[in-house]
Amino acid sequence: MKTKILLIIGLFIGSIINAQDSLNTQLNKPRLIGFSPSKKTKNVNGMLIKYYDEVDNEIRPKKVNGVGLGFNGLGIFFPALLLVSIPSINNWAINDIASEPLPEKMNKINGMQLSIINMEPTVTNGLEINVSSNISAPSVTNGVALSPLYNFHHTTKGVAVSTFANVAQKCRGAQVGLFNVCQDSRGIQIGFWNKNEKRSFPLINWNFKAKKS
Repeated sequence: MKTKILLIIGLFIGSIINAQDSLNTQLNKPRLIGFSPSKKTKNVNGMLIKYYDEVDNEIRPKKVNGVGLGFNGLGIFFPALLLVSIPSINNWAINDIASEPLPEKMNKINGMQLSIINMEPTVTNGLEINVSSNISAPSVTNGVALSPLYNFHHTTKGVAVSTFANVAQKCRGAQVGLFNVCQDSRGIQIGFWNKNEKRSFPLINWNFKAKKS
């Protein structure tokens, strides 16, 4: 009798484990079209559609090989607020957005990110186009970042181009915009006013030497 009970318990536990493995397999299976937020979306080989952004401690990291589309409606309001609060040239400095450390949980997009605004920590390998990028999200772009208003990044490796401002903690490449700010730069800045860890300068600024430890 005890043997039968133990056998039943063993079969029950085994069925739970198999069900969990099957669920994990389904979650990890790449989707052609995925939606976020969604517990069912983790890997996408095609297109990810985000209808709003998750906060840092609730983010479920997603890997996208293809295109990430963001339709967060807050992106309509944030650029206007930033536009009226741009500080004076002399006080323009690395702000909280760019100086925050990179979080452990980050989305990864291999391809293209197209958003009104991105508020999730994201690594983009390829092309990033946002109306106003990465508000409240310390993000990384390896490639090209384009915005008609602002680019805010933790790290850019490549080229960041915007109309008003490019702000980053770490830059490897070029920043092109009205205001360009980077505190750890290797490359060139082109704009009305440019600031790096070495100097502040109009029109063209540069730094190609590593920081002394």
